[in-house]
Order: sequence, then structure tokens, then C-alpha cells
Amino acid sequence: MDWLQALILGIIQGLTEFLPVSSSGHLIIGEELLGKKIDNNIVFAIVVHCATVLSTITILRKEITALFLKFFKLQWNAETQYVCMILFSMIPVMIVGLFFKETVENFFRKDLVFVGSMLIFTAMLLLLSSLFVKRDQRDKRNVGWGSAFLVGIAQAVAVLPGLSRSGATIATGLLAGVKKEEVAKFSFLMVLIPILGETALSALKGDFSAAVSEIPTSSLVIGFLAAYVCGCLACKFMLELVKRTNLLWFALYCSVVGIGALIYALC
Repeated sequence: MDWLQALILGIIQGLTEFLPVSSSGHLIIGEELLGKKIDNNIVFAIVVHCATVLSTITILRKEITALFLKFFKLQWNAETQYVCMILFSMIPVMIVGLFFKETVENFFRKDLVFVGSMLIFTAMLLLLSSLFVKRDQRDKRNVGWGSAFLVGIAQAVAVLPGLSRSGATIATGLLAGVKKEEVAKFSFLMVLIPILGETALSALKGDFSAAVSEIPTSSLVIGFLAAYVCGCLACKFMLELVKRTNLLWFALYCSVVGIGALIYALC
């Protein structure tokens, strides 16, 4: 992978991580269009996902700081409950990571037929949330233990490339009756620890070295920086967008891209 390919894929990751359109699916499509199939693309995926985690921390730094300051007071206050619900929501994805890691990594080697099918499934989820969620949010509630776990299950399933993590978690939260702005913020915060944990484990194993990953260090750095800058823009944009509109247009986009991927793969 050269620096230009890393730059393009980093931009794709940063822009699509927070939008409900599947960053992993777009990375695989981007590889196909660039004519560069990355054999060890799980390493590059971890690097750019770590960059978008840093984007989340940057944009939501005030909320994160307030949560942890109250959490470490060791009192059962609203902030402590919120952090505990985030931890509770991560149980499904931790189970997948601990017991099905190899299976998940194999999915990243799937072809465009699989990715296109998952993008169409993402579109169906977004369409459901758009059709059945009321515009009036006054009777909606904040995230609770039950809705946190449901969103966590959606996050675990969304490890499949082409199935949008933010789309699946936000749509599930909306269908569970959670306020738009609350489920978007929760969706972005709940991914922090799993990605940072995976990054730390990969770093300890030396997966990021050029010899192991077969990707030059300079390309990993460029991809990281591109994903971080674009991720900051996309995170801020998505938080504002969710408050003001539904996800119907993203459902249409995922349908078009998914069908396009299927046609490209089968022709």
C-alpha cells in the first residue's frame, strides 16, 4: 500500500465511520476500486478505527471528561450509571472478540457480494427506523439498561463488513424508544474501549510493524491522520444531523451502493 492509497482509504474511513453507511464496507469497496487488495487489511482497519476513536474523544471531550470525573467519585450518580451502561453494552462485542475473533477476521476477506448484501441490510434497518420512529421526540427516553444491551447486541452483529455499526446501533436505539441525540452520543461512546483494547493488543503483539503487516509505517501514519481529521468533521456533522432529520436518505444511499457493489462483483 503506497501513501496515496492510504490517504484515500483513510479519508473514506474517517468520513464513513460516523455516518450510517459502513466504514468497513467502504474500505473493502475502496480497495477493489483502487485495484489494491490488502492481504492484511485487518491491521490497517484497526489503525484507522483507532484514529476515528481519537476523533470521538476530541469532539466529545467535554462529555467524556464530565462522565469520568463523576465516575471516579465512586458514587452511584447519573454519570456513574451511564458509564456502567456503556460497559454493560460492550458485553456482546467482547464475547464476539474473545470467542469468534478468527471468524470475524475471515469476514474481512469476503468479496463484494457479501459487502453489498450487508449494505442492503443496513439500508433496511435505517428504513425501519425512519418509518416507525415518531418525529416528536418529547415522549422518548434516555438510554436505559435494556436499550443499552440491545444496542450492544447491534454493535456485536455490526462487526460484519458492510453492516454499518453506527447505523445498526442508532437504528436499534431509535426503535427501542431512545431519543435521537442520546442514542447517537451513546453509539459513538460505546465503541471507544473495544477499539482501544484491540489496538493495544495488536501493538503488544507487534502487528503494526512493516514486517508483520506488510504495510509501510508511513502509509499507516498517513491513513491514521487522514481518518482522524475526516472523522472529527463527520462526528460533529452526524451528531447535529441526527437531531434534525431521519435516516431515510442514508438508507437510500446504502441501497444504491449495495446494489452497485453487487452489480460490480457479478459482472
